[in-house]
Amino acid sequence: MEIEADALTDVIKRLRRAEGQIRGIIAMLESGRDCADVVTQLAAVSKALDRAGFKIIATGLRQCVIAEQDGKDPTVDMAQMEKLFLSLA
Repeated sequence: MEIEADALTDVIKRLRRAEGQIRGIIAMLESGRDCADVVTQLAAVSKALDRAGFKIIATGLRQCVIAEQDGKDPTVDMAQMEKLFLSLA
């Protein structure tokens, strides 16, 4: 499965943001910040990573549906997509 250009751009943007959040969390820990603040940021970065994963899966599913509508064989294995989705759920 190839990720569409616009989806790829969105996923990369989300991952770069998560990368920055992780750097911030490390700095928070090193400076002795309150654990509640750290956990709040960890939850935010976890959600960002999940959204990036779901965006990739949604792109694959969309490609499958479009291929079927065009009468072509899907290039995406639906069983694999389901397994990937469940790994994030």
